[in-house]
Amino acid sequence: MRSKLRKIKTAALSLVLFGSYVFAATPVIELKIQDHLFFPEVIEIPANTKVKLLVNNLDPTAEEFESYELNREKVISGNRKAVIFIGPLSPGEYPFFGEFYPKTARGKILVVEP
Repeated sequence: MRSKLRKIKTAALSLVLFGSYVFAATPVIELKIQDHLFFPEVIEIPANTKVKLLVNNLDPTAEEFESYELNREKVISGNRKAVIFIGPLSPGEYPFFGEFYPKTARGKILVVEP
């Protein structure tokens, strides 16, 4: 019985240690929408790495994060947040824009070798 309990404790500890490692390994990049503009306008991320974009729309109106190169589109309601996962990506430039205000809401992701 003690052997079984020890195995359960070891498995639980491994899950906690390795589970938190998995979550910690995904970088989080914050992107704000304010006055129909993206801040920062340029985001730099390492190549071959999955990234979590946390988009915070500070405007009272909705905006859509759109990128043909990233194959992503997501509507973010006014005064709301959204999560968009991107990558892993090869080095290069990946533009994005706001579908509802495409003339002002523009940005790009620069993917660079670490």
